[in-house]
Amino acid sequence: MNAVQCKMARTATGLGVRELAKAAGVSPDTVARLERGEALREPTVQIIRAALERAGVEFIPENGGGVGVRLRRTPTA
Repeated sequence: MNAVQCKMARTATGLGVRELAKAAGVSPDTVARLERGEALREPTVQIIRAALERAGVEFIPENGGGVGVRLRRTPTA
């Protein structure tokens, strides 16, 4: 997950920096540093990514169109 994906995912889920930080168990400054493009330890990035995935985000790998995110489709009844 890169800085842009984190911002896009957070925005798509409606989470603020503080809410994402709380969900991931990290400080708001850590989330802000990631979104500014600063290097974080990979386990920290994975913790934040997991929190976003629990919130319904799917991360899209590079596929010729660039990396991205989308909201997971909820099953219809």
